[in-house]
Amino acid sequence: MTENILINKSAGTEEIYKCLLPQIKSLLNSDEPIITGLSNFTAILKDAFDKISWIGFYLLKDDKLYLGPFQGKAACTVIELGKGVCGTSAAKHKTIIVDDVNKFTGHIACDSGSKSEIVIPLIQNEKLIGVLDLDSYDYSAFDSTDKIYLEKICSYLLSTFDFNKFELK
Repeated sequence: MTENILINKSAGTEEIYKCLLPQIKSLLNSDEPIITGLSNFTAILKDAFDKISWIGFYLLKDDKLYLGPFQGKAACTVIELGKGVCGTSAAKHKTIIVDDVNKFTGHIACDSGSKSEIVIPLIQNEKLIGVLDLDSYDYSAFDSTDKIYLEKICSYLLSTFDFNKFELK
């Protein structure tokens, strides 16, 4: 089933998130495979915000983050915990906003055009599942509004799907 996501791209960031949240909730279905939900999740957010150059999931297996569903250019496939923005966010269990990736020590440049980034750790039942990573070709593209709403949306995602039943092979 194809869904049309209705947003006004000329609205402000907060208004777009407020519009997206109920639409994302209606689209995610716990009866479908997790991979389906993650794929549509990235497509919806990438389509909603012109500032996003890349969005995707990195999922944890054997203490490494592996590339999951994404939208954008081909990306790094494996990231060590504690390395780069994604690995640091995962290791610290903390959302990280980077205004200028060139100033982040140890930044992993999957796309040399990326200028800023936000990474949200995915934690379910106190267990790290992975991270949601968003990049932009603009400096300082992400702020506290993005952090608040992306954390809310990820929280809903984590309450919809049981990641204990999901296995990377």
